[in-house]
Amino acid sequence: MLTKIEKISPLSAFAINNIKTSENASMDFLSFREKLSLANIGHAQKRKEWKGARLAIKNTLDSLDLPYPGFYKDSHGKSHSMDGSGHVSLTHHGDYAAAIFHKDMPVGVDLERVREKTVPLGPKYLDPSELAFLGKDSYLYTLAWSVKESIYKCQGKRGISLRQNIILEPFTAKDKIIKGKVYGSDFSDHFYKVMVHSENDMVLTYTIW
Repeated sequence: MLTKIEKISPLSAFAINNIKTSENASMDFLSFREKLSLANIGHAQKRKEWKGARLAIKNTLDSLDLPYPGFYKDSHGKSHSMDGSGHVSLTHHGDYAAAIFHKDMPVGVDLERVREKTVPLGPKYLDPSELAFLGKDSYLYTLAWSVKESIYKCQGKRGISLRQNIILEPFTAKDKIIKGKVYGSDFSDHFYKVMVHSENDMVLTYTIW
């Protein structure tokens, strides 16, 4: 998957960042609080992932001509800007990190590598109705996992089960928009449209409320 920055609208953009190629990039833009957080990360790979995600959101904000305010996670693990402006979601997997930002609406983003083990693990995160149309295709299973993760991050609350609460409408490998709904929560009346970007063995999904 290539490093890229894409402006979705005047209010929103997302970016994908290669963690390896950006390893030595300057992090001077970080807030003081973030610099302290980075200094306390001892594991080398986790430092790379953390930096990669911050660089991705910096690129996203640059594309929208917005300043970088710094970000923190709440008690639900959801990221927020330190000045309270806009909505953000961050993710990383393997050598890549990604971020999405929207000025007004909650967002969710997820990045996954297609893996065979998603098929035997399917019953743990898929409803029987979803298993019925996915067959045994590892790409579709990985995609379903990623779509549910994006929806989960967008709704922003813990206690939501990927299998029991987030149900997807039938989709195929060709679909670039997948629809899903959260059941049994405060967001049960809302349908999510999740966008799909795939390249080689990597899948990126994102949704905007």
